[in-house]
This record gives sequence, C-alpha cells and structure tokens, in this order.
Amino acid sequence: MPVYEYVCEDCGREFDALRAMQQADAPLRCEACGGEHNQRKLSLFFAQSSGRSVPGTSAGSCAGCAGGSCSTCSN
Repeated sequence: MPVYEYVCEDCGREFDALRAMQQADAPLRCEACGGEHNQRKLSLFFAQSSGRSVPGTSAGSCAGCAGGSCSTCSN
C-alpha cells in the first residue's frame, strides 16, 4: 500500500496516510484539527541502485543515450 501526503486546508498541517490506491482521494480527517478539507499533495521520490542510474529516473546520462545501457557513459 502506498503512503500519500496531504495538506489540511483548514489548519495548514501536512500529514501522511497509508491507504489503498482506490482510497487516495476519499475523505480523510486531519490528524491535528479533525477537519475534512484536505488536499492530496504531489509526492516526489528518488531511486538509486549501486551508484548507477535506475531506468525511469532522470539521473545523468550522455547525449548519445537515455540512460539504461550505454557503452559510452556506462549508464
């Protein structure tokens, strides 16, 4: 189950919730004020594997590749 980030529009507090994907936008009470006016935030993530670029991330690559299997830059 993914962790979603929310911000309460009543008190401004940010909080996380572990929820099923189909419940991501279902009503949820704020942990601080109990308000139900909250907005799901855009969550960002980073992935790295043994110092090499992970496919699907924007980590460094040379002009001749898209990062994944390049003999020039080893990404």
